[in-house]
Amino acid sequence: MTAVKLMKSKTNKSASIYQFKITLKNVVPLIWRRFQVRDDITLHRLSTTILMVMGWDGGHLHQFRIQGVDYGIPHDDYEEDNMPEDEREIILKDMPQGDLNGFNYEYDFGDGWDHTVVLEKVLEPQKGVKYPVCLEGARRCPPDDCGGPHGYENFIRAIKNPGHPEHESMLEWIGGEFDPEDFDLTGVNFDLKDIDEEESFLDGEDE
Repeated sequence: MTAVKLMKSKTNKSASIYQFKITLKNVVPLIWRRFQVRDDITLHRLSTTILMVMGWDGGHLHQFRIQGVDYGIPHDDYEEDNMPEDEREIILKDMPQGDLNGFNYEYDFGDGWDHTVVLEKVLEPQKGVKYPVCLEGARRCPPDDCGGPHGYENFIRAIKNPGHPEHESMLEWIGGEFDPEDFDLTGVNFDLKDIDEEESFLDGEDE
């Protein structure tokens, strides 16, 4: 596992910048993103950032698992003894950096989309850059509600093969076309400008 590269600050900045890489598990070819956030945000803001850079709709439960502890938004769907710590009350910089060097993020417990998240670097903020920002990535996120990794594999098989019995129905379901290789970095960063509004919408709204 890659060690965190700590870049010591030369000035008294109010926040450092954490650079993460997130990779979707159990899907080949790999779907991944590299992005940067301030270290004074909550885990809830980190979750919102993850959903936005990956391309998930955000309409399902999610949770972090960091060093054996689950963090999410407490919800009636959880059993009382499995209730996660409230991610809205946890500040990123208050967590040991070593704990962030490889943890799990799960989205949609029914479909079971698991991600590996790694803290790659700790940097000084750059003048003129508004965080969060996505630096790069590869491939389009699977559509929500397609049935997890196995369902996504079947979905791709169907839309690529005109002779597949579900070809037409899948294309209709997805809106006519879907390019799994397409990743719109410019579009992601445009959307991230509205992260305050998106976080407010997602706060407590997961189903």
